[in-house]
Amino acid sequence: MNNLKKAYFAGGCFWCTEAVFLRLKGVEKAIPGYCGGNYENPTYEQVCSGITGHAETVLIEYDSDLISYEMLLDVFFRTHDPTTINRQGNDVGKHYRSAIFYTDLEQKKYAENFIKKCNEDGLFKKRIVTQLEPLKEFYTAENYHMNYYELNQNQPYCEYVITPKIEKFKLKFKSELK
Repeated sequence: MNNLKKAYFAGGCFWCTEAVFLRLKGVEKAIPGYCGGNYENPTYEQVCSGITGHAETVLIEYDSDLISYEMLLDVFFRTHDPTTINRQGNDVGKHYRSAIFYTDLEQKKYAENFIKKCNEDGLFKKRIVTQLEPLKEFYTAENYHMNYYELNQNQPYCEYVITPKIEKFKLKFKSELK
């Protein structure tokens, strides 16, 4: 597939981010992992301890004929709080920061322009603090994180955090759903 592209978004817990993006038309895969740190092959425990500097990140493989990078940005910014530093709800720590790991200058420019427009339009009550960083390395998370929400919907975190997020997402992006 020649139109398959990649995007890397860190928007708090990767279980939440993965669950949202897997529901979009044109998204082929959403893979949880780690970006932006200074350890090779970090484990979940190391990342959560804060010693590695990584953020919980989701690699999104998408068909650019079916969904644009701009639409992915819109979903990303509307499904987490990009105005809080190192925090999403009760999830606190640098590994929960809001970040975009761009793969090329075009992605960087789109993200910069999107953030600028959101700030100018007052989309959020506070200014966006999402970090833009060049992608250096993506480390895939452990297998038990893959498709976590789908496999664990009755788990309390999934029930009380992810399910409401997905319901809100489905209302806003109805026409973009698979």
